[in-house]
Amino acid sequence: MNGAESLVRTLVASGVDVCFSNPGTSEMHFVAALDKVTGVRSVLCLFEGGATGAADGYARMADKPAATLLHLGTGLSNGIANLHNARRARSPIVNIVGEHALSHLEYDSPLVSDLRGLATPISHWLGSAETAETVGKVAAEAIEAARKSPGQVATLMLPADASWNEGGVVVTAASPPAPAPVAATAMAEALAAIRAGDAVLLLAGRALRAEGTALAAAICQKTGAKMMAQPRDGRIERGAGRAAISRLPNAVGPALEALKGTKTLILVGSSLPVGNFGYPGRPSVMVPEGCAVLTLATPEQDLLAALADIASAVGAVASEAKLVVFNPPELPTGEITPEKIGTMLGALIPDNAILCDEAVTTGRTFFHRTREARAHDYLALTGGAIGIGLAMTTGAAIACPDRQVIGLQADGSGMYTVQSLWTHAREKLNILTLVFANNAYNVLRQELKSVGAGEPGVLGTQMLSLKDPAIDWVSVAKGLGVPARRVTTMEELADAFNAGLMFEGPSLIEIPLQ
Repeated sequence: MNGAESLVRTLVASGVDVCFSNPGTSEMHFVAALDKVTGVRSVLCLFEGGATGAADGYARMADKPAATLLHLGTGLSNGIANLHNARRARSPIVNIVGEHALSHLEYDSPLVSDLRGLATPISHWLGSAETAETVGKVAAEAIEAARKSPGQVATLMLPADASWNEGGVVVTAASPPAPAPVAATAMAEALAAIRAGDAVLLLAGRALRAEGTALAAAICQKTGAKMMAQPRDGRIERGAGRAAISRLPNAVGPALEALKGTKTLILVGSSLPVGNFGYPGRPSVMVPEGCAVLTLATPEQDLLAALADIASAVGAVASEAKLVVFNPPELPTGEITPEKIGTMLGALIPDNAILCDEAVTTGRTFFHRTREARAHDYLALTGGAIGIGLAMTTGAAIACPDRQVIGLQADGSGMYTVQSLWTHAREKLNILTLVFANNAYNVLRQELKSVGAGEPGVLGTQMLSLKDPAIDWVSVAKGLGVPARRVTTMEELADAFNAGLMFEGPSLIEIPLQ
């Protein structure tokens, strides 16, 4: 067998059974191998950022890596923004990037680039299989690296001649090791801080699954401590039947207010909370003066075991944690506003749904207003590189085909990977997308004020406006094969939302906002 076939067989043997692809000439032997070897679902994405964003969404929901297939350094470059988001989400991804045949590289053809230089910043692990005989071995190493707790981006550079030459060997990746235990000293310090009072547990990663939040809630009920989720996390299990948890705000001022009076901030898989940007006259670190910061567990460590040990030490029992009861609000009527949209979502989200949130400014209240909704998973923009929303829903829907995926999408960021709608249609994915069309990069209007630059002038307004011409999302969606509808009242929105939930396959609702 050739190297490409050994690669596909190694993926199958190691449990990597989905590949989000945008191939080119250098990857054609991999494409051919997919026809020879069963076991890998290849999903065509019309833009590399759609492929990498889909791999991120898939990993968050499947708890295992998907592969991507990208064309040379140029294709990787198109996918880097969402690989940045995946790194911040700690999503496992096996990133396969084709390279020119080694014998061709020396001639500096137009598509030659510094692939290693481009891949290094967004890869936890980087390797190259330069002969057919080594492809399977290096691929298995990439899979093992991707699955290292809590999840990593592993990039395999694959020269074309290593793909087409004979001599491939199939290798099965080793099972991932268990996450490392928490140090006894860290446990003792955290316990002392909790017992001293006015402590906040800042949770991330696995600690934000239902089991983790139940343990944390029981600890808080027993000791008077509080718990919060870090500002942006890859996946939070929440809603009815799960412990309620708030998120630390993204903005420095509100975050400092939320932590006011806290004596100790205890990090449970989370990082030191800092602002997204530096602002004139404002601190970067979102921790009140005089508040100590302790690390109970790093992201690489066993977060659930750490919480279980703390719970045992304070006499807390997870089964006694107070859980959310579904309490549907009355459906709002009349004019559409962001607050009313959030209220509607809280009432109508179906059980076990997956919410993929890239609503940006429109969605600032959505997390709070869906707190008492039916049980669901909440996936957020982790790295701040906009353009993941439509792609993330692709991966989540493929990982969980029996669950309803709902995309909460700002219009400006939606245009970054709008091609993902075509993949929604091609794959007949169960995705309902809500596009919030304020026809502006509205978040940047706020940022102008935040950095002290004042109100935009004529040119500044043009740079932040999407109104000339306005984007017709209904036409865009239909042109890419997704049924779509525009609504102008809350009554129409609720009707369209319920219809979208009943529809087999993808659909889109455009929601104009002032």
